[in-house]
Amino acid sequence: MKQFFGMSQSGDLKEAVRGLQEPQLIMLVSNQGQFEGHVKQLEELFPKVPSIGCIGMGYDRRMVERGVSVIAFQGVTAAANVLEQVSLMPVKYINRLKQDVEAVDGSHKDTICIDFCAGNDACALTTIHSVLKHRKISLVGGTGDAGMVSANGTVYPDAVAYALVRNKNGRVKAYKENIYHQMGNYRFIASRTDKGRYIIGELNGKPARQTYQEILHVTEQQILTQTFKNPFGKLNGDDICIVSIKEVNGNALACYRQVNDSDVLVLLELSDFRNVVKHTVQKIRTDFPRISAVFSVNCLFRYKLFSENHYMQEYLGEMGALGSHAGFVGYGEHYNNQFVNQSMACVVFE
Repeated sequence: MKQFFGMSQSGDLKEAVRGLQEPQLIMLVSNQGQFEGHVKQLEELFPKVPSIGCIGMGYDRRMVERGVSVIAFQGVTAAANVLEQVSLMPVKYINRLKQDVEAVDGSHKDTICIDFCAGNDACALTTIHSVLKHRKISLVGGTGDAGMVSANGTVYPDAVAYALVRNKNGRVKAYKENIYHQMGNYRFIASRTDKGRYIIGELNGKPARQTYQEILHVTEQQILTQTFKNPFGKLNGDDICIVSIKEVNGNALACYRQVNDSDVLVLLELSDFRNVVKHTVQKIRTDFPRISAVFSVNCLFRYKLFSENHYMQEYLGEMGALGSHAGFVGYGEHYNNQFVNQSMACVVFE
């Protein structure tokens, strides 16, 4: 299995795909102004090759913030498709996924699902997981910008594009990296939530905004930057899903993922992220003595945090030392059936 990465900071797609030959899957990460044109052009250049795409920032050892990047796989069996009406009823299109799973005919040992989502992530993941769980196939993905994705040369609003990828030459494994740990013994029961707008009204019966401010001694204006250091965590069995604060809404807090009444939340604080990354890299090396490729999705908040701490380039170097590493910056990360914030999810190919 081989991974190709090509890019153009100016948005020249032909420059980005220079040297790409006989791909079995292509992933496009473009900018909003050129996305639809790039999708059409990519299909003309590589007709009938399975492809998915979204709007965002791509990377290998370099960031592509406004241009275009192309990630392609060779030595795989792949199928790409889309579930439409993701905000209303993605399950309506579930037979597409069922047929693709049968066609790729993989298992949890050698197959991964990669998705690019336009929104309503939790519902999309639940729908996809209802099919993948029967073969225990893992998923890694994220949310693109501007409410659009593409699949096989067509742009879709309000949809989730997915690619099923079976490695012909070895194993695959999905990982999630969390650079936060629980702060103190703070534990909250959420109430007065608005599931549609991802709002937390109260925590332990007190206004959510006031509770957050009093614990961390921050002003209302500081909340949106403080969430880089102190997001909430939603308990999910033994795991913690990170919940980032999006904005202040009166006395409530609007978040980037859904919180429901009676959900148990904790407060998180930033760990030594450099050491966390080194630990992740070492674990991957231990699990995979031979690595063909690593594809990852990093949160926009991680990108901002790493950039502010002059660590982003070093981070890409750390991951790049594993071998061929590429990915994109998303607005939310997907790991199996979990929709998380401020995290990294990746898949490693043997």
